[in-house]
Amino acid sequence: MPITTSLLHLARGMYNRCHRLIIPRNIHSTVREYYEINAPHNIVQELLHGEYEWQDPKSEDEVVNITYIDKDGKETTVRGKVGDNVLYLAHRFGVEMEGACEASLACTTCHVYVQDEYLDRLAEPEEKEDDLLDMAPFLRENSRLGCQIVLQKDLEGMRLQLPQATRNFYVDGHKPKPH
Repeated sequence: MPITTSLLHLARGMYNRCHRLIIPRNIHSTVREYYEINAPHNIVQELLHGEYEWQDPKSEDEVVNITYIDKDGKETTVRGKVGDNVLYLAHRFGVEMEGACEASLACTTCHVYVQDEYLDRLAEPEEKEDDLLDMAPFLRENSRLGCQIVLQKDLEGMRLQLPQATRNFYVDGHKPKPH
């Protein structure tokens, strides 16, 4: 049986059992075309791990302005919105914050220092974040992982300092691309 036919049978079985099919982006195009034509409209295309879909703020009430300060002292002020992840926002605006694990809470390459006045406004870090931060170089009392900071309105004006170095930073000059 050709691989395309096998994939179609597998996908059909998944659809029949779940009444919903999540089509990964890398699956053979024939399967995708088959279900685009033959399946009901409740098929969804979900984002893969680490992907982020940027959406502009719907109103000025959602806007949160924050400033990143890189290791050389260069300041970059960006316009985010309530619910944005600080790591992905940095990538969108070209701030050099690596995020090697793509916000899966598995590294410390998005380590930042949060201004003291804003630190108390953030949710308490989970135990896993604390454990990872213990391994981060240049750890301070106000250290947090950028991937775990989600913007809320009371963080307006927050300033985030990037440390002098992070573990696993690219050595070939590669710069992370926005998601």
